Amino acid sequence: MDSGEKRLNELGYKQELRREMNMFKTLAITFSVMAIFPGTPLYGSSLLYAGPASLIWGYFVVTFFTWFVGIAMAEICSSFPTTGSLYFWAAHLASPKWAPLASWCCAWLETIGVIAGIGTQAYSGAQMMQVIILICTGTNKGGGYLAPRWLFLCMYIALTIIWAVLNTFALQVVAFLDIISVWWQVVGGSVIIIMLPMVAKTTQSASYVFTHYEINQVSTGVHSKAYAVILSVLYSQFSLYGYDTAAHLTEETKGADKNGPIAILSTIGLASLFGWGYLLALTFSIRDPIYLYDVNNETAGSLVPAQIIYDAFQGRFHSSTGAIIFLFIIWGSFFFCGLSVTTGAARVVYALSRDNGIPYSSIWKKVHPKYKVPMNAVWLCAAISILLGLPILKLNVIFTAITSISTVGWVGGYAVPIFARMVMDEKNFKPGPFYLGKASRPICLVAFLWICYTCSAFLLPTLYPIKWNNFNYAPAALGIALSLIMIWWVLDARKWFKGPVRNINTENGDG
Repeated sequence: MDSGEKRLNELGYKQELRREMNMFKTLAITFSVMAIFPGTPLYGSSLLYAGPASLIWGYFVVTFFTWFVGIAMAEICSSFPTTGSLYFWAAHLASPKWAPLASWCCAWLETIGVIAGIGTQAYSGAQMMQVIILICTGTNKGGGYLAPRWLFLCMYIALTIIWAVLNTFALQVVAFLDIISVWWQVVGGSVIIIMLPMVAKTTQSASYVFTHYEINQVSTGVHSKAYAVILSVLYSQFSLYGYDTAAHLTEETKGADKNGPIAILSTIGLASLFGWGYLLALTFSIRDPIYLYDVNNETAGSLVPAQIIYDAFQGRFHSSTGAIIFLFIIWGSFFFCGLSVTTGAARVVYALSRDNGIPYSSIWKKVHPKYKVPMNAVWLCAAISILLGLPILKLNVIFTAITSISTVGWVGGYAVPIFARMVMDEKNFKPGPFYLGKASRPICLVAFLWICYTCSAFLLPTLYPIKWNNFNYAPAALGIALSLIMIWWVLDARKWFKGPVRNINTENGDG
């Protein structure tokens, strides 16, 4: 019997999903979720808040603390290789008295985060396609076509549906596409990182990139230097999470108690390395920082990285063909990332439904008899993601809101099991092959504090003075959603939700 399946049985679950993923395939899907280019839509605003130095060094700081979170999660994943991952971990690591509540809070934070994560990638993909179409049809200055809101929404919905359709088939289909994704991003990312500064006819100096600090009070309304730095680092914080996807796939991964942690840590390493290179390539290749935000420029000021890439090729070759190719590479990254996020989201919903934690759980926990995938859970995630995108028709800050909801929910879900691991009695923890020993508590403490900071940063207002058209409504949306979830817990769910529900009877010694 596979070691991952054996541990799954010890934890009280039978093997229902098809365990046919090797470590590389799990790594491929996880890397596709983190990707190289996810922070592209946030680059312009992050650069504007405090200049390049804050953005560049902020990425280094975020990477440093991300390793603490990843290492803490890798240890837990090695001990609990289950699809339910975060909320299952929370239930088994917390004391019996608090286990149901910990599991409930973690499950819903995670569910909100991953489903909103589909929306962030759909928005990013639609925005990049909007810019590609604009450049292909003559640019903003040459009478090009800038897709209106209704068409933007249609592209958003189309991407979401395509990802759901692909996830309806066997996981091997998604795994195959994500292997393509790894090469697409590694090769394509390397080409962009190396070639973009070489193509750019005018480049910025190292002193500008690494030491120039400047807050833009006129455009952002932010007067505090510390506040500007916090907002400038949002790019990095958004780019470096999603590595828990490997944990969601552990019931479908061979040797998951070993390969799950390896996939988590390897993905952090790859994504941080390539992400740092991409950030440097963009910043060095800036031609005119002020022109990037001009609504009358070639990309209508809609996406700063696209303007940087366009300026580089137009300045060197007087042609936009190379820029279109580079932008298509980045769009492909969004596509593959959204596909993988959908895969992970469906597994979270499936696992929670299996434990009767979602209304009409009997529907969402069904597994397709042939493909062995949670098909209904896939389409539920897609439907909710589409609903999240509908405000695109009226609001200008939809990406900020969806990004904040996704980050706070997704990353916030990490905090519950990590905190429980930190405070639990060590004798009650049954370690897997990846074990931190005495280093576990200090690592978990740093990871937990970093997660709290990250979630707080994404709930801050991003523009001043605060108006209806620039209001970050994520705090209100999350506040209402989480309040309803907790009211449901107090009035009803606490009476029947006990956390993960065993579907086989077996002895275990996990405590």
